[in-house]
Amino acid sequence: MQRKATPRGDLQLYLTGEHDCSYIDGLQARTLFVDPLAHIDADRAQWLQEIGFRRSGQHFYRPACRGCQRCVPVRIPVDVFAPNRAQRRILARNAGDVRLVMESARLRAEHYALYERYLHHRHGDGDMADDVSVETYMRFLLAPWGGETRFIELRIGQTLLGVAVTDVFTDGLSAVYTFFDPDYAARSPGTYAILSQIEEARRLGLQYVYLGYWIAESRKMAYKESFRPLEAWDGRAWRTFERGEPILF
Repeated sequence: MQRKATPRGDLQLYLTGEHDCSYIDGLQARTLFVDPLAHIDADRAQWLQEIGFRRSGQHFYRPACRGCQRCVPVRIPVDVFAPNRAQRRILARNAGDVRLVMESARLRAEHYALYERYLHHRHGDGDMADDVSVETYMRFLLAPWGGETRFIELRIGQTLLGVAVTDVFTDGLSAVYTFFDPDYAARSPGTYAILSQIEEARRLGLQYVYLGYWIAESRKMAYKESFRPLEAWDGRAWRTFERGEPILF
């Protein structure tokens, strides 16, 4: 691994060797990640997010692939976001009977059971489903990182429809991960969770909802470009893309 200095004093970055890309078959990837022993407080975590890093558990990382810039960090400016026709239908389909419950980040048997079911159903052929356990769940979604994480429950009556794991920053919310009951897939709970996070950010007076990486060629990531206007990090600054405008650098 190669070591690189950063503008933040003692914060060090490490670069992995090449490995198979998790998103596009046949491509090789490299990952730039923050020293796992470094102290990451909420301010530093926000700074990392603002320059295109993402959190997985307590680790912060960013793709650094040779000759490839397909992984584009994106965020929604909530004050100017307007749902499209499909998103308005999803809001109408769920708003009547789905209620949101804000919970602190801790292990709950009901959450874990839904997470396990979701992974086996939606990602049964991937590494996450092969390695699903309470321990990996806690490392991924409950590991302390120096800031606040909330679990936004989507419920119909007492039935748990889904959970949106959400980090809270001073400038916005970060959509870390969403898992839901596959039996309710027709309600588009993943999209509804993002729309709910947008409304929560507005309620809290925050500017953005961070969505992580948009990858045009990845079916699992391509949906993010439907939230417009959308801001994308080009490596130097966030650029705004209006509805219908292709995200090109």
